[in-house]
Amino acid sequence: MPSIDFPITITPAALDRIKKLISKDGREGVFLRLGVKGGGCSGFEYVTKLDDRRTKFDIETEIDGVLIISDSKSMPFLTGSTFDYTGNLIGGGFKFENPNVSRSCGCGSSFTPKEAS
Repeated sequence: MPSIDFPITITPAALDRIKKLISKDGREGVFLRLGVKGGGCSGFEYVTKLDDRRTKFDIETEIDGVLIISDSKSMPFLTGSTFDYTGNLIGGGFKFENPNVSRSCGCGSSFTPKEAS
């Protein structure tokens, strides 16, 4: 599938960490999957995982040799987001900065979209 304009910005810090995780994983053709699914304490939760299976609904981008894929159903909830990584001991790890959120849980892994508030 050809790359299209991917609506999520990946920071250099996140890209560096993704490269390390993919290298450690070792599976052939592994990529980062970003998305959302129903659940969590606020209605939706983020999906961030290494994957090796594509679907017909996927859109993708390649940044510095790293393949990042999301399903098209997640895009309305993630468009304009920034995916970042920090190594801080408190509050560290991957996180989304998402302009489409009206409310999120304390840990930042689930959210309520603006149109649902």
